[in-house]
Amino acid sequence: MGLRTPEQYRDGLRDGRRIFYRGDTVDDVVAHPELRPAVDHSALCYSIAADRPDLAVRTDDEIGDYSAFYHLPTSPEDMRERGALIEEVSRRGAGTIVLKEVGSDALFALLRAGQGEGLEAARAFSRRCLEGDLALAVAQTDVKGHRALGPSQQADPDLYLRVVDSDADSITVRGAKTHTSFSANADELIVLPTRAMGGDDGDYAVSFAVPIDTPGLNLYVSPYAAGERDAFSFPLSSKHKLLESLTVFDDVRVPRERVFLDRRPELAGPLALAFVDYHRFTAINYKLPLLDIIVGSAHLVAEANGISRAGHVRDKIARLIAWAETVRGLAELSALRAREGAQGVWLPDPLAVNMAKYTFAHGFHEASATLVDLSGGLLATGPGSEDWGNPQIRAVLEKYYAAAVPAEQRLRILNFIGDLTIRDYGGYQSVLATHAEGALEAEKMQIARSYDPAAATDYVRRLAGI
Repeated sequence: MGLRTPEQYRDGLRDGRRIFYRGDTVDDVVAHPELRPAVDHSALCYSIAADRPDLAVRTDDEIGDYSAFYHLPTSPEDMRERGALIEEVSRRGAGTIVLKEVGSDALFALLRAGQGEGLEAARAFSRRCLEGDLALAVAQTDVKGHRALGPSQQADPDLYLRVVDSDADSITVRGAKTHTSFSANADELIVLPTRAMGGDDGDYAVSFAVPIDTPGLNLYVSPYAAGERDAFSFPLSSKHKLLESLTVFDDVRVPRERVFLDRRPELAGPLALAFVDYHRFTAINYKLPLLDIIVGSAHLVAEANGISRAGHVRDKIARLIAWAETVRGLAELSALRAREGAQGVWLPDPLAVNMAKYTFAHGFHEASATLVDLSGGLLATGPGSEDWGNPQIRAVLEKYYAAAVPAEQRLRILNFIGDLTIRDYGGYQSVLATHAEGALEAEKMQIARSYDPAAATDYVRRLAGI
C-alpha cells in the first residue's frame, strides 16, 4: 500500500469495531463528536509524512517509502533522528503523544527480545506494518486485581490476560488490559506481558497482535474530558485528546502467525523491559514540547499580569527553565549513548532515559503549581466563551479584565493555562506525569539497575587506600 494519507487512516477505522463510551455503543469513532478530536489528533502521524518527509519518511529497496516511526534503530544517529521525529509530531499535538510512537516501541521490543518462532512472527508482522502503514496500539498493563498476588494466584484467573485454549492453528485468550491508549482509533493491537512471570504463570506469558475488529475484542473507552468543547475556554482539550480503554478479550482467537510469545514465562520479563527501554525514550522526547509550553506559558502570564520583573517571579521561571533544559539534555544524552542490543536492534541508554523520565515526572507537579501561582484566581473564576461571545458582556469583560495587556490576550493565556493545569485535561496530564510510561518508583529501580558503580567505588578505594 505504501504511505497512507490522513483520510485513508480515518477510513480504515470504519470496520465494525466494538467500542463502548459513556454507556452507549459507538457506531463510528471517526464521526462521533466527542471521539473525533482524538482521531484528528492521531492523524498528525500521517500528515507529517507530507509536511516533513525528511523526518517522517524512509525508503527501502523492496518496500519503497515507509513511515520513519517504524525504522529500526541501528545506530546512535538513528536514535537521535527518532527522537527528533517524536518531538516534532508531539509539537504539532500540543505536547501530547500522537499514535505511531507507542506501537513502534513495541515492535522494536519484539524484534530485540523475541526468540524462535515468536521472533519470526514479529519480523513478518513488522513488515506488514511497514507495507500497510498501520497504526498500532499497545495493550500491556493487566488489570492485576490484588497487587500483592501474582497472575496465577488471583481469586479470579481473568485479572491477568491468559491463554485458555490452543490448537495447531491458534491460541484463545481471555482477560483484560487497562490504560490502553489509542485502542479505539488504531488499526491493530499489540499485546505484551506486563511483568516478569514465575513458573506457575505460564498461561499468562503471552504476546500477540490482532486487528481491532477481531471478534471478542471489546473496548470500554474512558469518559475523561467528556463533552464537546469550545476553543476559547478549552484551547488544548478542544483539539487534542487520547482515547484510553479497558480492553477486554472475551475468548479471542489469535492465529499462530500472529503469536510472538506463547506460554514461556522466562521470556515475559525481558520482553516487558525491552518495551520499557523504547517507551520511556519516546516519553522523554514527546514531553519536550510540553516543557516548552510550560516555560512559555509562565513568561506570557507573568507579562500579562504585569509581574515579570518581580524577583520571586524571575526565580520561579528560572527554576522552570532549569528543569526543562535538564530533561532535554538527558534526552539527547540517551540517544548519544545508544548501544547495540540483541538481533542488532539498538536501544537508548537506559540510565539516561530513566533519569530524564524521573526528572520530568518529579518536577511536573511543582511546575504546574508554579503556573497556577503566576496566573492568579482567574483560572477558576474567569468568564467562559458564552459571555465572551455576547457583545454587551464582552465590553464589560474587556474593561475590567485588562491588565498589562488587553483583556482578550490575558484571558486567552489564562484559559490555556487553566486547560493545561486545573481542568480535567490538566488532571489527565498530571496522572500521565505520575504513572504513564512507568511510575517514579519504577524509574528509580531502572536507574539503580542501569548504573554500574564499579568505576566509582574503585576510584574511592584507590583514594582511600583500601
